[in-house]
Amino acid sequence: MYQIKQYIKFLFKATNQHGVHSPFVYNFVTKCLYDKKKYNAYKDLQNYRKLLQASKVTLQITDLGEGSKTLGNEERKVSQMVSTSSSTKKEARLLYRVAKYFKLSSVLELGTSLGMGTYAYALANPTSKITTIEGCKNTSNFTKSQFENLNVNNTNFNIGAFASKIKKLDQTHFDCVYFDGHHNKEATIQYFEALLSKAHNDSIFIFDDIYWSKEMTEAWEYIKSHNTVTVTVDCFHLGFVFFRKEQAKEHFKIRL
Repeated sequence: MYQIKQYIKFLFKATNQHGVHSPFVYNFVTKCLYDKKKYNAYKDLQNYRKLLQASKVTLQITDLGEGSKTLGNEERKVSQMVSTSSSTKKEARLLYRVAKYFKLSSVLELGTSLGMGTYAYALANPTSKITTIEGCKNTSNFTKSQFENLNVNNTNFNIGAFASKIKKLDQTHFDCVYFDGHHNKEATIQYFEALLSKAHNDSIFIFDDIYWSKEMTEAWEYIKSHNTVTVTVDCFHLGFVFFRKEQAKEHFKIRL
């Protein structure tokens, strides 16, 4: 019910490109978010989704985050996980477009799951470096094996708790950090602040499920108000954060 109420409020406040006066955000909305081109990679993403949906594998799950709202926490079928714990078809395509539009060369993902989002980033730029972290060993190993079968070679899989893995990251900066796990206010803020040192002026932080719960929305509001953040774009399911010092501080709600 919380999400439904928030979505109704979002629709009343959200706009399209005509409500955007920032040239940077206007181009992002019109040339990326609203890009209607049918990319060949969409077929690859859809084929991977079908592969997961047809899987007969059941995984023993170790959930270090908030867990699934619909699945149990011990055994989960891959075929069910793809519908409840992975990026949707629409989101995966959007992540692909974002990676392609901004020419992302380095991406950090918190929450691999079955790799729908990971695959989108990997397809957008085969020469990019994707680092993805997953708390559940069995899930990570399963997804890694699928990527090996698909000959995806630009992704580095890490297993463990986000907080400890973040501390051990060797890479100085990331073009993008995708927060897609542990949907908890305190944890989200903790990871956000821990990774601020990895952001450069043109980095993008993307937050999944910012209306997952009241607490996640509070985390999103905290992030928006942070003094390092200049521009945010709220698309309801995903929130985009920019640090461009040349931009005036503005917040946008954009209907997709």
